[in-house]
Amino acid sequence: NELRFVEDGVELLNYLHKRGNYAGTNVPRPGLILLDWNMPRKNGWEVLQEIKSDPELQQIPVIVLTTSNTEEDISHAYRLGANSFITKPVTFEGLVEVMRGLKHFWLEIVAMPP
Repeated sequence: NELRFVEDGVELLNYLHKRGNYAGTNVPRPGLILLDWNMPRKNGWEVLQEIKSDPELQQIPVIVLTTSNTEEDISHAYRLGANSFITKPVTFEGLVEVMRGLKHFWLEIVAMPP
């Protein structure tokens, strides 16, 4: 299990599609994506829409993890195909606890496609 951080929407899509800096590389396809709504160049909404409309990427679970907790953002995320929506905790300890819960659920309980 490898963890990668990509903080830019365009860079994330380049990684997923193996283009740009990732062209010709053997980067692994992620088993799970934690997606923030607020990213530079291409926001999380646009990235989620592109992931879920691509037959080769759409089976990757996408968890929106953001500072927003508005009903509009939550509804929009699920309409675009998010697998879950989590509002980031305000404390570091809270964030660690959320990450432990995500790890337990998504990596230990849920059966994922190959």
